[in-house]
Formats: sequence, structure tokens, C-alpha cells
Amino acid sequence: MIDSPVGVAAWIVEKFRTWSDCKGDIESRFTKDEILTNIMIYLVTGTFQTASWIYYGRRIEGQTTAAASIILSQKGKRVKIPTGCAVFPKEFMRWAPRSYVERIYNVTSWTEMNSGGHFAAMEEPKMLIQDIRNFAKNNFSK
Repeated sequence: MIDSPVGVAAWIVEKFRTWSDCKGDIESRFTKDEILTNIMIYLVTGTFQTASWIYYGRRIEGQTTAAASIILSQKGKRVKIPTGCAVFPKEFMRWAPRSYVERIYNVTSWTEMNSGGHFAAMEEPKMLIQDIRNFAKNNFSK
């Protein structure tokens, strides 16, 4: 797909449509300028292939999110660093139950959002930044 700007654009538009909280109407959440800017960042920087590898790699290696968590947590050892989770309802990969996540990570903040999906920073920027601020204030301020 990397050799086709139209292919890259189609893939990105499809992901924005299906991985966001837009009920199939992409322009209800994103402007054409936002979508085109996102597409152009990948095309101009030549980073589409590396950015999309994780989705292909997980599929061919059979790795699940849970397996990735265990690998990332240093061979099954619990991550002790405070961890915040902002759970958006239309994320394309469902989160593991909180009880499972807490066995791997030191979850000090778990926020279940009312709306938003995979592109939360673009879809619900105010909710996301407020959650990040609350997490930082509760875990790292003196």
C-alpha cells in the first residue's frame, strides 16, 4: 500500500470511520482538513509503513492485547509505575477487564469515558487532557 497515496488515504479514512465514535459518519467527528492533514503526515514523512506494521505484525504473529501486555510488563512482572487508563467506548480493540489490567499494572486511575474512540485526542481532546491532568496531579504533584 505504501506505493499508492490513494491506498494510504483509503486505509486511513476507513480507520477514522470505523475506529472512531462517529456512527459511520466520519465528517460528524472530523473535518476534511483534519483527515487530509493526517493522511499527508504519513505520505510526506514516509511513515505509513512503520506506523501500520503493528496491526499487521499482531495479526501474523497471533499476538493479542493481553499477550502484548505481559511482554511489555517485563516477562510477567507487575509494572509498579503509576498507570492511568482512559477507556473510550468506541476503541477498536476492547480493553481487558480492569481486574486483569490491575494484575499487570499499578492502575491508579481508570476513567470510563462517555464517548470517543481510537482517535480520542482528536475526538474528545478536552476529556482526554482533563483525565491526563487529573492523573498527573494525583500521582506526581507534591
